Amino acid sequence: MLIHPRPFDHPDAVKLNDQVQLEYAERYGDEGDVTPLDPSMFVPPHGLYLLAYDEQERPVATGGWRTQNRNADGYEDGDAEIKRMFVIPEGRGRGLARRMLAALEEDARAAGRTRMVLETGDQQPEAVALYTSCGYTVCDVKFGHYREYDSSICMAKPLQRPGA
Repeated sequence: MLIHPRPFDHPDAVKLNDQVQLEYAERYGDEGDVTPLDPSMFVPPHGLYLLAYDEQERPVATGGWRTQNRNADGYEDGDAEIKRMFVIPEGRGRGLARRMLAALEEDARAAGRTRMVLETGDQQPEAVALYTSCGYTVCDVKFGHYREYDSSICMAKPLQRPGA
């Protein structure tokens, strides 16, 4: 698998975003994730959007992070928020999400972010298991677009610098 930075509005990113939205809609019985996102949110050094490609150069996984600081949505200064982590069904079970997550964490750390945060939901047990196995813990105080939903699960992980 090759991981490449791409704009959030790159055709392959749009294709995978459409797929993840369909999956969210199916799991939650709604229109998908309506969190407002803009391509400018993922432009370094304030964010990054990644696409992973298989050996045939097909997009198989996606994920990004964007800068968040203390605001009315419950974020804290230094936060990097994960968005649109997704692996196509045929690519699952091969460690792609774990590799994508590690690349996003590394980039956010290098950009000076101090905590990685994310919102997921109770209909995504695979996501919760992945994040938990990678050192994320459930937050006592929720943040983000879905913070007032009972189904929302907010998780975070400190981004320690090597040797710190």
